[in-house]
Amino acid sequence: MTGLRLGPLLRYVDQDTATVWLETEGPCEAEVHCEGSTAGGAARTWRVAGHHYALVTVVGLEPGSETPYRVTLDGEQVWPLADSAYPTSTIRTLPPPEASPSGTEPFRIAFGSCRWAARPAGSRHDPVGPDALDALAQQAIAGGPLPDVLLLLGDQVYADETSERVRAKLAERRDVERPPWDQVADYEEYTELYYESWLDPEVRWLLSTVPSCMIFDDHDVIDDWNTSEAWQREMRATDWWRERILGGLTSYWVYQHLGNLSPAELAENPVFAAVRHAEDGTPALRAFAERADADPAAARWSYRRDFGRIRLLMVDTRAGRVLPEAERRMVDDEEMDWLHEQVLDGGPGAVDHLLLGSSLPWLLPPAVHGLETWNTALCSGARGARWLGFSEKLRQRADLEHWAAFPRSFQALTELIQRVAADQEAPASVSVLSGDVHHAYAAQPQFDDLKVSGGGRPARVTQLTCSPIHNSIPAAMRSGFRFGWSRIGRRLGRALIRHARVEELPFRWRRTGGPWFGNMLMTLTMHGREATYVLDRASAATSAPDGTPRSGLERVFSGRLSGTEPAAGNDG
Repeated sequence: MTGLRLGPLLRYVDQDTATVWLETEGPCEAEVHCEGSTAGGAARTWRVAGHHYALVTVVGLEPGSETPYRVTLDGEQVWPLADSAYPTSTIRTLPPPEASPSGTEPFRIAFGSCRWAARPAGSRHDPVGPDALDALAQQAIAGGPLPDVLLLLGDQVYADETSERVRAKLAERRDVERPPWDQVADYEEYTELYYESWLDPEVRWLLSTVPSCMIFDDHDVIDDWNTSEAWQREMRATDWWRERILGGLTSYWVYQHLGNLSPAELAENPVFAAVRHAEDGTPALRAFAERADADPAAARWSYRRDFGRIRLLMVDTRAGRVLPEAERRMVDDEEMDWLHEQVLDGGPGAVDHLLLGSSLPWLLPPAVHGLETWNTALCSGARGARWLGFSEKLRQRADLEHWAAFPRSFQALTELIQRVAADQEAPASVSVLSGDVHHAYAAQPQFDDLKVSGGGRPARVTQLTCSPIHNSIPAAMRSGFRFGWSRIGRRLGRALIRHARVEELPFRWRRTGGPWFGNMLMTLTMHGREATYVLDRASAATSAPDGTPRSGLERVFSGRLSGTEPAAGNDG
């Protein structure tokens, strides 16, 4: 009998179809059976680097239904696991158009980023505390609510910060005293990261029953991935980087990216077709990864999901960067054109809520924004050659590579958001959902000249940042982020921009919540044209019936994105 190695993960779900991803121990026929329904689906596994996978499209589901399912491999049931104590995994489809998300029923999206599955060996940070994703699962298992969709906004795995267990596995394969040392080196070693992360029993159950959307950030490959042209040139000169980047991109494609796509997009994807139809899909997938690394325009990792009148656009802020200093952009022109098309598709009034998923925040604490703008100008020679070496070292050491460090792209994104917010039939809210910075906050831009033709109300624009799900932050950085929002921090940011001889931005933004620290998830709830959000922090304060510790989520803050000002809350 072929066993189930990893999964199932419930990924794409719409009104009547879904996709279920899984990894098996060998080649087989994978089948999803829906209880009490004729719905279901089957797929033959395909092979990459000695591993076997299936992405099963489930058809025939009823709109607005919740359907239990099970998984068989060659006719033998492998999910639910034997003697499972967890609730039955289900597929919850979107309701019909007349009761679509943001219509008669509220629609909830939980999001966050930066999750250590296990504490890295040698970490000097403070104890990281309970895992927020695990806490969400335990809360749901105990009868609590589940989100309709889970957004994982980067650093799902840490290729450059490995645990004792993973390091022991690496040492069985190669000499970890040589580069890349105790970081992962190739595809096979990346699989160990996903096993460690997704085989956690509660998290495994959660991912089997809540649809998920994912995007990478730097640690999915390596810290500071594509920070600058100098960084990229230095990495490509090593003898280990090529295998690392190919392993990172190919494993991301298999474990994360494919599940982001709809069945129609999968059917038209030439790489997926080549991998599925080959005896071994490794050569085709590696060739694709080589093209994607050499030319960012060769692959699009960004994608769109529509949930009724809610539109989500997940933006690749890592692999598609343009790095030469004179042309520096977060996304290239073709990608920005694509983003414009997707945002504006359907014209004014097409959506009630527009969500832009970006692993990196658009609006940072003002002092940090000023620092990144200043640093970028100096790296391009604004203050002469004597600043160049220092500025590049500072950029890499301090991770100065958010949207603010790509001024051309920052401006383009801002103008697009302003255009949508000022449409005559503007969405009720435009939210940029981000992670990366190991704390959470909410901020709103103040566009003084934002006027809607015809006298309508502009969209409420908000930056919502939630990170980490399970990680830590040094005490000095906590103080730095608090300072970044202070009045003195704002003045420092403006002073740095003036020193760089860069024109100040025509708008400012204010913090409406935070900064908060700890392991957290933020949940955005949309109901009609109303939108609210809550921030929950993981807590180990409760106990299971047998007396063992059980993680939970405690409410930290709640706010409103459309209608009235955000509610007051604890900024601690």
